[in-house]
Amino acid sequence: MTDLTKRSIFKTVALSAVAGAAALTLLGCGKKEEAPKAEAPAAKVEPLKVAFAYVGPVGDGGWTFAHDNARKAVEKEFGDKIVTSFVEKVPESADAERVFRDMASQGNKLIFGTTFGYMEPMLKVAADIKDVKFEHATGYKTADNMRTYDSRTYEGAYMAGVIAGKMTKSNTLGVVASVPIPEVVRNINSFTLGAQSVNPKVKTKVVWVNEWFNPPKETEAATALINGGADVLMQNTDSPAVLQTAEKMGKRAFGWDSDMTAYGPKAHLGSAVINWAPYYIKAVGEALEGKWATGVSWWGVKEGAIDMVSVAADVPDDVKKKVDDVKAGLKDGSFAIWKGPILGQDGKEVLAKDAVADDKFMGGIMFYVKGVEGKIPGGK
Repeated sequence: MTDLTKRSIFKTVALSAVAGAAALTLLGCGKKEEAPKAEAPAAKVEPLKVAFAYVGPVGDGGWTFAHDNARKAVEKEFGDKIVTSFVEKVPESADAERVFRDMASQGNKLIFGTTFGYMEPMLKVAADIKDVKFEHATGYKTADNMRTYDSRTYEGAYMAGVIAGKMTKSNTLGVVASVPIPEVVRNINSFTLGAQSVNPKVKTKVVWVNEWFNPPKETEAATALINGGADVLMQNTDSPAVLQTAEKMGKRAFGWDSDMTAYGPKAHLGSAVINWAPYYIKAVGEALEGKWATGVSWWGVKEGAIDMVSVAADVPDDVKKKVDDVKAGLKDGSFAIWKGPILGQDGKEVLAKDAVADDKFMGGIMFYVKGVEGKIPGGK
């Protein structure tokens, strides 16, 4: 083979190598220029559906009104992360079970029942529908997917009593009571203890209406108490009828659960209010974060759930200071309302000197303290 022939072969091989490299380069460039594949859109997170069952109408001015204000606060807090709904005037009966099941069937994953009488119906539904979280107000039974929450309304009742004890002229106070359960009896007693702390002469009369919301019955009860000598009234019912009756009859009274000043401005001495918003925001937040767990919560002044507001201008400054001191003591734990010695209606000691009632004791109060007249319906 001549040198010329060899050179021709080497040239051909070299050119082939260059051409191959160029082709690979072009292929590589082609890959880089390909349009990126479109990513699948992220799945939209559905809002948490939250439902509330109310025993009364949202416009009752008291208990249910306070719950619904808290529901609105929850909506404001979480925005489009949640969707809320409510059913009002749900009876404390088998109807409640039907409502809870219907709420669950509509996709609600967190359901609040806002009165004591919903306890058994809710417990029954919770046992059947495990993927829904249930919250029951003022009860004492729980399940893996049902917990209870309550407010220490007796703290507001005690502060009302402090004011009532100083403002009464007849030394006779009146309470329009709803349903004979420990919660209500505890409030009657605490109101009386508050009054006795500033005026040992006071006595408390009670009229039971056996309903949470029945304005005509509440009006009749308030009228009977005033005709019986009571000049300052408190209630454990849900409408402003008691305050309105006191206004018409020239006596004084308190708002309950919500600020009721507007319903009887001349009669109004102050309102013992409940703010459910802090608890509802906590509960919904836990559900959203997957941190919800069963248990029992009982919140009061300390947690911002109970307050005495809109105290009347004619209440003496020393009385207002006393209320403020009680508030401060409840908040920092330096004051206890139920601290012995405390006597029962029969004069026997129910709490020894310096003993402080625990929550178990408080939850079982079905007796009157000394100074409360009458009998508890169904009691001994």
